[in-house]
Amino acid sequence: IVTYERETWGKKIDFLLSVIGFAVDLANVWRFPYLCYKNGGGAFLIPYILFLVIAGMPLFYMELALGQYNREGAATVWKICPVFKGEFSLSLLSLYSISFLTSASSPTSHLLKKDPLPTSYAKYKMTPAAEFYERGVLHLHESRGIQDLGMPRWELVLCLVAVVFLLYFSLWKGVKSSGKVVYITATMPYVVLFVLLIRGITLPGAMDGIRAYLHIDFKQLNDPKVWIDAATQIFYSLGAGFGVLIAFASYNKFDNNCYRDAILTSTVNCVTSFFSGFAIFSVLGYMAYKHGVRIEDVATEGAGLVFIIYPEAISTLPGSTFWAIVFFIMLLTLGIDSSMGGMEAVITGLSDDFKILKRNRKLFTFATAFGTFLVALFCITNGGIYVLTLLDNYAAGTSILFAVLIEAIGVSWFYGVDRFSEDIERMMGFKPGLYWRLCWKFVSPTFLLVVVIASIVTSTGLSYDDYVFPSWSNVIGWGVALSSMMFVPVYAIYKFLSMPGTFKQVSVKTNPSHLRSFDQLVNSLLRKPSLNVLVLLLESPSLSTPIQHCSHPLKS
Repeated sequence: IVTYERETWGKKIDFLLSVIGFAVDLANVWRFPYLCYKNGGGAFLIPYILFLVIAGMPLFYMELALGQYNREGAATVWKICPVFKGEFSLSLLSLYSISFLTSASSPTSHLLKKDPLPTSYAKYKMTPAAEFYERGVLHLHESRGIQDLGMPRWELVLCLVAVVFLLYFSLWKGVKSSGKVVYITATMPYVVLFVLLIRGITLPGAMDGIRAYLHIDFKQLNDPKVWIDAATQIFYSLGAGFGVLIAFASYNKFDNNCYRDAILTSTVNCVTSFFSGFAIFSVLGYMAYKHGVRIEDVATEGAGLVFIIYPEAISTLPGSTFWAIVFFIMLLTLGIDSSMGGMEAVITGLSDDFKILKRNRKLFTFATAFGTFLVALFCITNGGIYVLTLLDNYAAGTSILFAVLIEAIGVSWFYGVDRFSEDIERMMGFKPGLYWRLCWKFVSPTFLLVVVIASIVTSTGLSYDDYVFPSWSNVIGWGVALSSMMFVPVYAIYKFLSMPGTFKQVSVKTNPSHLRSFDQLVNSLLRKPSLNVLVLLLESPSLSTPIQHCSHPLKS
């Protein structure tokens, strides 16, 4: 028998800050406030909170419990139901997201070096701030579209190198190092948001902006797009489906109360999204007041908000250099945190599956960081903003919802809600309540299936400002999404075809629920969950399959 002790978080707060840091990302600042404003203001909170309660929070809890009980990453955790191991391929979403976030952080690093320009608002982005961002930083005017990307901008390449090296040295020693980095990166955004809010509400016109943010228009709820936006935002913001929560939870102590952690961290994330809207719209209200225009003339989302509109507002304030530095440091830490989570999901998942990678973690971490760097180079070319837009739409929409749907079906229907509940009871001493079990088995999968279908049916072509993406780029976008989604059925078919026996025999082998009595026997005998045991004695045909599929962290 070969044994090894799995690394654990140094302190409980390391885990909580890592989860919060991953979940609270750029989307909380540049997407949620605008979605809330655009989709009925306070009325948007109805579908948002509903989806949080019936799907977001239950599946957040599921991922934490799944990782903590099995003490494995997102690849090997599917020993509970091997036919679903292809779901780990959806961690490709993490790679896309890392590239998206690191490339988005690069202009942030570059803008930190520049003094704010004196600006005045005008429509159609004809302001010095917009021209500096699009012509001075991105060089967008040198690209005719996504078909004409050009070469990477050397200034942004240097910034990207700095961001990637920061990611590498945060992760190369595992959670022992990353757990300390988040003390700064996870808390900094809250300090900055609070400071910006206090400054924002003292500005003239701030209350008009906040009223616009919170206005209630129930008629918007008749639009299916509002509900799809709310569902997508919940899952993109909470981070369920990326494999990150499973990876983080796998380093917890076996008896950690992950139920309390799930409630706390998911609530903190959603409250942060709502809170950031006050900091954003108080300043947008000031912009509208100062230039005598309506709120809708300055309200926007994405890069236009954080790199043009908000910096332009900051530049009109006394001490603008200080406020600009504070704001961009917040954006940088938001991007770094989420990138760390996505990279850790890939590293942990593959390291648990291939032990040679675990033994050479530093080298593997460098290879992952370097691969991320190469993909992100496409996003910092002259036409990189088009690649960024494509990834933002196709790698962060339907794919996420599909990933969580497959996960919910695999755990609830194939592994079994009852068995999963018993696993949780072994960890924490109590079973999940009826509400959680109903959500896992019926409510969440049904809801996710409806939203996935609706998101596909209502999908439209991409555009960036006045530029409309060519049809072939939308095909590439769906290829990006399907590159991870198709692995699930492909691997399931491969698993069935590669195993000997009839279809009925293979079905039994790939669904280990029939091993409940054996698993319970093992769990009653083994009470040292801090160790993982790799069993080498598998000669007995009667014990081979039960041992391989036993879900207890200590296999024997």
